[in-house]
Amino acid sequence: MRLIRARIDSAALRANLRAVRARAPHSRVMAVVKANAYGHGLVPAALALADADAFAVARLEEAVTLRDHGLRRRMVLLEGVFDAAQLAQAAQLELDLVVHQWVQIALLEAFRAPRPLSLWLKVDTGMNRLGFRPEEFRAAWQRLRQLQPAPSELRVMTHLACADDPDDGASAEQLQRLQPLVAGLEAELSIANSAAILALPQAHAHWVRPGLALYGVSPFIAQRGGQLGLRAAMTLESTVIALRDIGIGDTTEQAKFTVERAESVRGEQQHVRCLCDVQQIVDSSSLRRLHPHLLPTAAPLRIGWPGAAQLRHGSLVRIGCGTYVFAVVD
Repeated sequence: MRLIRARIDSAALRANLRAVRARAPHSRVMAVVKANAYGHGLVPAALALADADAFAVARLEEAVTLRDHGLRRRMVLLEGVFDAAQLAQAAQLELDLVVHQWVQIALLEAFRAPRPLSLWLKVDTGMNRLGFRPEEFRAAWQRLRQLQPAPSELRVMTHLACADDPDDGASAEQLQRLQPLVAGLEAELSIANSAAILALPQAHAHWVRPGLALYGVSPFIAQRGGQLGLRAAMTLESTVIALRDIGIGDTTEQAKFTVERAESVRGEQQHVRCLCDVQQIVDSSSLRRLHPHLLPTAAPLRIGWPGAAQLRHGSLVRIGCGTYVFAVVD
């Protein structure tokens, strides 16, 4: 038996894809499955999201894996290629390539593609990470249009830096910066990440690129996925491997915190007469050491072991600088 298990709910992934389509009904959906589908398993997640219009991956190896498992959907390589060998392999796999720097255009110009390639020209409208600057955009566009053979499709992509903060004006500024660049090009656009899909309908354009939302995660600090109509796709389970009795005056291993009281997840302070011992659950993962921002006190927790019925309740208890799993003993 595995002591730590991540259970992935394929039905939740499909439900989240439907939720994205409902939010952006006039856009096609490029499901972002990079980074092992955000830890959910690249191939199983892609199979569950097979109804997406395209997949987006970061690295060539991810695309190879998906193609090897029979996924023939449009596949966009978000980082593009970096040498001639990668370019030849990407062409053989029939990948869409994102082009975000001059060296990639030079590679394409030197390459004799067996068939026209589908390309996405990325423009940096304010993210300051990848993409051509606005003043470089038209020159890059013209060089790509002049490739031999000419691209079968040439689209435009940008990324919003602050879409997860609806009160920040940066997204509106980026959209304004993009508008004159693409005027008259009649090119399909992809702008919206998960946050923009949920909060900025004016950024939906032809293609949306959900990542976090597909896995049930809210991109907003003040909201949870469920409040946005999303379903968590992962349940992380661990195994209780020991119970430790900790008495008043004892210290915990990490924060050297002296046990005086327990605080419940509902914010109700339980002083437990300031004399009651607590019993620490030692699990086989590092969950109880996670920073509270990563595992909020409102995160659902289920504890089960033979002696659990003898305990008054189990909850996430904040102790010192960490979040620990404790059970309060009557």
